[in-house]
Amino acid sequence: MAKIRQDIEENLTTDYEAYDELPENIQEKLEWFKDQKIGVIFHWGLYAVAGIVESWQMSEEDDWARKNPWRNDIDELRADYWGLNHSFNPYQFEPQTWAKICKDAGFRYMIFTTKHHDGFNMYDTAYSEYKVTQAPCPFAAEKQADVFGEVAAAFRQEGLSVGAYYSKPDWHSPLYWVPGERPKGRYASYDPQEYPERWAQYDQFVHDQLVEISTNYGELDILWLDGGWVNNRNEMLDMDRIAKDVRAKQQDLLIVDRSIGGKYENYVTPERKIPEVPPTKAWESNIPLAKNWGFCPNDTYKSFAEILTSVVQVVAMGGNIILGVGPKPDGTLPREAVGILEPLGQWLAQFGEGIYDTRPATYEVPKGWSLTQKGSTIYAFGEKNAPSISCERFEKCKKVTLLNTGEVIKTDELKTGDDLYQVYKIECE
Repeated sequence: MAKIRQDIEENLTTDYEAYDELPENIQEKLEWFKDQKIGVIFHWGLYAVAGIVESWQMSEEDDWARKNPWRNDIDELRADYWGLNHSFNPYQFEPQTWAKICKDAGFRYMIFTTKHHDGFNMYDTAYSEYKVTQAPCPFAAEKQADVFGEVAAAFRQEGLSVGAYYSKPDWHSPLYWVPGERPKGRYASYDPQEYPERWAQYDQFVHDQLVEISTNYGELDILWLDGGWVNNRNEMLDMDRIAKDVRAKQQDLLIVDRSIGGKYENYVTPERKIPEVPPTKAWESNIPLAKNWGFCPNDTYKSFAEILTSVVQVVAMGGNIILGVGPKPDGTLPREAVGILEPLGQWLAQFGEGIYDTRPATYEVPKGWSLTQKGSTIYAFGEKNAPSISCERFEKCKKVTLLNTGEVIKTDELKTGDDLYQVYKIECE
C-alpha cells in the first residue's frame, strides 16, 4: 500500500543494524534513555499560522502535502509562507504552563523543534536573520522571544530532560536553495558534488548552528536530526566534526541522525507506527496525538484509549514512545491534546511503576497481555476481554497485587475486567 504521507522517514536497515563501538558514557546514556519511556515532541513554527502540514507544501514534488493547497501557485506559496515571519505572534505563550501540563501527563523528556525545513529559527541564532527573535517578527520584541530557550528552561524547572530537534536541510538558506534556482523537491537546488565549495559553506552553517544550540541552551540530552535525505546520497555533512564539537559542549549527548544508521544514529525512530519486531538498537516510536505534527485547524485527534494502548505496547516491546503536540499560533496547547494528556497522567500516576525504568519480560503470554519487568518484579497489563492467565507461568511467584484496586490476589488466575487495562504486579523470588 502506498504511503499517503511521504514525510515519513524510515530506513528499515538501520533499525536492525548492530551498534558500532560506542564510548562507555554514550552506552550508559542509552540505558538512561531506555528508563525514561515517555516523551513529548513539539512541532511549532510558521506552519501553525498557516495551519498546514508543517512546511512540506513548499517542496514542489511533495504534492501529497498540497491536497488542500494553501496557495495554488508554488512561487506564490513559498513567498507568502516565508512572509509569515511578519505574523508569528504567540501572545499567549506560557512555557511554564506547557511544562506543568507535560509533567502532570507523565512525560520524562521533551524535544522541541528549533528549526524545521522552512529555515525559520525558533531560537536566537547568530547565523540567520530569519528567526523569531528578529524583526519583522512581532514576537521579537517580547522578553520570551527566544522560544527554545524559554521552553527548555521551563521544562528543566519541572524536572524534565530537554532535547533539540533540528532540520539538516534549510530551504530558506541561500546555501541550500540558491536564489534564482528552482528547487523541484526537498533536496538542495544544486548537486553538492558539482559545487563543493558552496556545499562546504552549507556544512559550516549547519555545524555552527548545532554547536550554538549545544552551547547556549543549558544541558541537553538529545540532538534529534531530521531531514534524512541529508547525509544520504550526495548531501553529506561532516558528522565526525559536528559530533566532536557538539559533544565538546555536551559530553553525554545522544545524537539521532534519523534513518541514516551508523555511529550517529544512537537510537532509531519508527515514525507513526509500532514495529512488528523490536529494533536492534534502542528505539523510540514517534506518534502524533493528531493526524499532523504541527497545529492544523479541525485536525483529527486519536482517542485516549488508542494512545494508551500504544504506550503499553511500545514499552512492553522495550521501546520509548514520544507523543507529538502542535501548539497553536497563539502559543497555547490545543484543548484536544490536553484532553488526552490529562487522563494519561492520571493513569501513569497509578500504574507508572510498571512503565518507567522497565525492560521487556521474556515470558510468553496470549494476545491481549503485555509484560514489563523491573528486577525480579513483573508487571502484566491485561486488555479488556483478554483471556485469563495463570501465575504459574511466572517462575517463583510469591505475591501478586492488582494495581487497579491495591488488593493482593489470593488465586493464581489473572483476570481482565471492565477497565481498559487490568494491571498486576507480580513479585518473584
